Amino acid sequence: MATHTLAVLVENSPGVLARVASLFSRRGYNIDSLAVGPTENPKVSRMTIVLNLEGHALDQVSAQLFKLVNVIGIAEMKDLDSLKREILLVKVANSAATKEIVKKHNAVIADESKATISIEAVGQSNAIESLLNDLKPHGIRELVQSGLVALERGDKTLAEATLSTMGTANESDSNSSTADYQN
Repeated sequence: MATHTLAVLVENSPGVLARVASLFSRRGYNIDSLAVGPTENPKVSRMTIVLNLEGHALDQVSAQLFKLVNVIGIAEMKDLDSLKREILLVKVANSAATKEIVKKHNAVIADESKATISIEAVGQSNAIESLLNDLKPHGIRELVQSGLVALERGDKTLAEATLSTMGTANESDSNSSTADYQN
């Protein structure tokens, strides 16, 4: 199976995340990572979804996603054409060894007490995984890790391409809410 990262622009309205997640569960596909957040347009949110799928299944998923009323646009984020990052916050024992690991991985000590330090790291998935592997022998007390987020390299944006072709880039407020046929 191959890992694929999808960027999905959706209307910023209640229930959209539940419908997208339901689409995957109904088809028996597991979501490896999911991150959702606002965009530069308050009417639009962006989902970054990481899946392990083969070619035909990816095409099916994309087609089914696009059929959802609140989905505005979809693009696969290829490794060479996008920036991909994760955020990690992890609490470990406060020692000279863990502080050396923080330096080695260009992470930041976000909080420190006598017994523990909380480390903040931003990076590609493999860099985050490497940091965690180095910290494991020192006793990870607690951790939280974001889902992957991805952004196109260069001048092109998913929002401009999608919204301009869909004719929704400059909608007036009176037309801002699409009828929600799926509730």
